[in-house]
Amino acid sequence: MTMDYQYIINSENRIYVNGELILTNQQVVDAINFANNALDALDKQTKEFDINIFEAMGMRNLSGIVGEYLGKSIQRFSNGALHSNLHQDGYPDLLLINSPERKQYFESLYTIKEGKKYPRDKSLFSPYRYGGIEVKATCGSTPPARNIPKPLIGEQRIHLVNSFDWKAHHRETNNLIGILWDFINEVPTIVAAFYRNDVTIDDWEKIVQPKEGGGRTPSVSIMKSAGVSKMCKGWIAVINDEKYITKLAGKKWIGTIIQ
Repeated sequence: MTMDYQYIINSENRIYVNGELILTNQQVVDAINFANNALDALDKQTKEFDINIFEAMGMRNLSGIVGEYLGKSIQRFSNGALHSNLHQDGYPDLLLINSPERKQYFESLYTIKEGKKYPRDKSLFSPYRYGGIEVKATCGSTPPARNIPKPLIGEQRIHLVNSFDWKAHHRETNNLIGILWDFINEVPTIVAAFYRNDVTIDDWEKIVQPKEGGGRTPSVSIMKSAGVSKMCKGWIAVINDEKYITKLAGKKWIGTIIQ
C-alpha cells in the first residue's frame, strides 16, 4: 500500500534546460512521491528481518541514497527526456536524451549484455555531451550536540534545522535540483524540491581536496549561503505541512509563507 503526500506547487518556476521545458512540476511531484514510497517500502521490507536499514546506512550515506532514489524516479516520470548517468562517477546525474539525435548518441555510449547497460568509457559520461541535470539532497544541519542532543536516526529534525546546503564534486554544476528531506514516521521523506538553471561557479565554495592519506574520500564543493538562498527562491514543491512551510519561510530560504 502506497501513500502520496500533498505538495504545494510553484507555478512560477519549472524545469527548463537551455530554454527547453524538460519536466513539469507535476512530474517532479510524481517522482518525489514515487521515491518516498520506495523508501517506505525499503523500510518495511528490511524491518521484517529486524533490520533498521537507515540506521545501518548512517546519516553520512542517507542523503546520497535519497538523491539516487529521486534521480531514478525522475527518469521514470520524464517521458523519455532524461536517463540516469550510467557511470557511477559521471556528470551530470540525469542526461538529456529528449530528441532523436540525443537519444541515438546516448545509445551509442554503452553495450547491452543480459539486459544490462555497460558504459563504454567514463570520458563519454563525464561530462556528457548534451548536459542534463544534477540532483543533490540534504537533510540540513542541527545545533552542536554540546548545545542540544542530536536527533537520532528516524527522528524528525525540522524543528532543529538551522541551516542546509548542497555539496557537489563540480563547481560547474549549473542545472540543479536540490532537495530537502526529513524523517517522517521514521522514514526519509522528501519535503521540498528546488531548481535553478542559472547556478554559477560563484555559488560554490572552493573545492576541498581530501586530506593526504584520507582514503578514497572525493573532493567536494559546498554551496555558499547566497547560493542556497538563490536555490530556495526557485522552489518547485514543498510538502503541505505547516512545520516545513513555516521553517522554509525564513529570510535566508524561500522568504515568505507559501500557499
